[in-house]
Order: sequence, then structure tokens, then C-alpha cells
Amino acid sequence: MASVKMYTSNYCPYCSRAKALLQQHGVSDLEEIVVDGQPEVRAHMTKLTGRTSVPQIFIGDTLVGGCDELHALDARGGLVPLLQA
Repeated sequence: MASVKMYTSNYCPYCSRAKALLQQHGVSDLEEIVVDGQPEVRAHMTKLTGRTSVPQIFIGDTLVGGCDELHALDARGGLVPLLQA
């Protein structure tokens, strides 16, 4: 299974929804990077993604985007193949 890294916030319902979907697909080893109270970490995330909102999800080297993009990827059948790559 591909590695999954997600930039999150502790109080973000979208982060929780994204984590739940990934867990449903068998992701058990999630690298979670919490940006709360860490402006340098959020700045790094923004530099990598071009976005300031969380979650920001990487599967392998692919930036999936946020929760909505993750769910859309799953709906069109692209999430499982990306996880299995």
C-alpha cells in the first residue's frame, strides 16, 4: 500500500472525514502532521500544496488535495488504485 501523509488540524471535521474514508480503505499507517500552533509547519504545507486549508493529503508522491477531492477521487474509482500503487 502506498504511503499516506496528511496535514491536519485537531478541530477539523473535514480531517476526521478524510481519515475515516482512508481507514475504510485499509489505511492503517497514516503519517499525520498537525499544523495547529505551528506556523512554520503550515507555511511548509502551503509551499508544498499552494493551499492554506486542511486537510492536505498526499498518497505516495501525489497531492490529492483536501477532503472533497479525496471523496471525489473515491467516487470515480481512483482512490483504491492510487492506494495500491
